[in-house]
Amino acid sequence: MDSSSLGHCFITGGAGYIGSNLADRLLALGHRVTAYDNLSTGFMEFIAEAEKHQNFKLIRGDVLDLPALTHAMAGADTVFHLAANADVRFGTDHPRRDLEQNTIATFNVLEAMRANGVKRIGFSSTGSVYGEAAVIPTPEDAPFPIQTSLYGASKLAGEGLIAAYAEGFGLSGHIFRFVSVLGERYTHGHVFDFIKKLMADPTRLHILGDGRQRKSYMHVGDCIDAMLLAMTRAHEKVNVFNLGFDGYVEVIDSAKIICSELGVTPEFTFEGGERGWIGDNPFIWLSPKKIMALGWQPKCSIEEGVRRTVRWIKANPWVLERRS
Repeated sequence: MDSSSLGHCFITGGAGYIGSNLADRLLALGHRVTAYDNLSTGFMEFIAEAEKHQNFKLIRGDVLDLPALTHAMAGADTVFHLAANADVRFGTDHPRRDLEQNTIATFNVLEAMRANGVKRIGFSSTGSVYGEAAVIPTPEDAPFPIQTSLYGASKLAGEGLIAAYAEGFGLSGHIFRFVSVLGERYTHGHVFDFIKKLMADPTRLHILGDGRQRKSYMHVGDCIDAMLLAMTRAHEKVNVFNLGFDGYVEVIDSAKIICSELGVTPEFTFEGGERGWIGDNPFIWLSPKKIMALGWQPKCSIEEGVRRTVRWIKANPWVLERRS
């Protein structure tokens, strides 16, 4: 894979989980990298190694500050827009947050690109845009049902903006619909919550939902492999890819894997029936056939991804306190 065409890469959310892992990979490939982050959910610890690199720069700023964002992006060749509010579960508690931090933020990124003449964007969308899909495994061209989460709706709006800017202003858009991404530096989501609960009380684990929700995951390294492959080999005006492992596990099984890695045997309790919260899709399995047709293959199974996540959090217990 020749990534040289990406040039100077600008990463919104560059001190976050996926963003910092992407920054490390791009630096290793010889790219100049600028990370733009307000550190609301990112951590300086995640970019400690990157900051030692002469080709890396962190700019502290908010994607909602368009003048600052535009100034920071000057000289970039490629934008990876990863900054977002990812709180699906609590979306109905603060509906404006998804609008501002996902949809308006994406508009600001596109406007900053237009002002700076940047023509290529990689965008972290979500499998949640499919709602509760009727087609399983779900391909990229599946019909969209009614949206079931404000998060999914806000990301779908971002996708629409990218497509419109590609048509109107000659941009090239790569839209990535993720499943849950696990691995080193993971600090958000139900797998993180399970680990945190079990490390605090190894005798009991309370699960939202009946535990039979079927979820797909992928390791962050596989995610970055797929993103970079698509950015260098897919050349349509708008390129949409599902990114995820071709399979799924039940939530109760992911909990058992975590317990096995921690060496605990808790009592499981449940709440909420088939869905743990509004927008909790009971069955997520995205078909990755399109990205696989470009040559991508995951290196990490779902079980190994969960286990590697547990090991990293055990080795970095500070994140449990900092993310409380």
